Amino acid sequence: MSRNLMAILRGVKPHEVVTLGEQLLQAGIHQIEVPLNSPNALESIAKLHESLGSRAFIGAGTVLNVTDAKAVYVHGGQFIVSPNCNSDVIKATKDMGMRSYPGVFTATECFAALDSGADLLKLFPAFLLGLNGFKAIQAVLPDHVECYAVGGIGSADFADWRKAGITGFGLASNLYRPGDSCEQLASKAEVLVNAWDDTL
Repeated sequence: MSRNLMAILRGVKPHEVVTLGEQLLQAGIHQIEVPLNSPNALESIAKLHESLGSRAFIGAGTVLNVTDAKAVYVHGGQFIVSPNCNSDVIKATKDMGMRSYPGVFTATECFAALDSGADLLKLFPAFLLGLNGFKAIQAVLPDHVECYAVGGIGSADFADWRKAGITGFGLASNLYRPGDSCEQLASKAEVLVNAWDDTL
């Protein structure tokens, strides 16, 4: 089963990333993001691509400029996530054949991202936007536009956000914190995956 859940491994280190990635796949999460402000993030992305590339969808987060987007591409990344809406990053990402997931918060940012070619909108920080904010923005977006809620959304919130029409969720500190063991990751992933499956 393909779930619209993206694991955000902020702070992960290269020596542990493949083992943690395997654990995510076993739990049923196949989208894995390594934020570029993690230690040696490009090395981690390359390791994930080499070991899990045929079974996982691997990309980078916190991508703030075109140079970094190009580096992610060279290291095997398949998608680019940013905390902001940068049209140059979006366009460069698409030119390289990767998927673009820019961070947006307002209707203006949403449409600027879509006009630049974004594949999916990352609503960030989602907890601050809230359900009512999302509903207001969704009302003016084209029907085909997919949105992920990222930032401060936990398993207990999934049902309400799904009912409101959210496509998926980015899972950060509620899934992984630097230093977590595989067992800790597995335990948290199980809760989140079950919460997702309960919304289907």
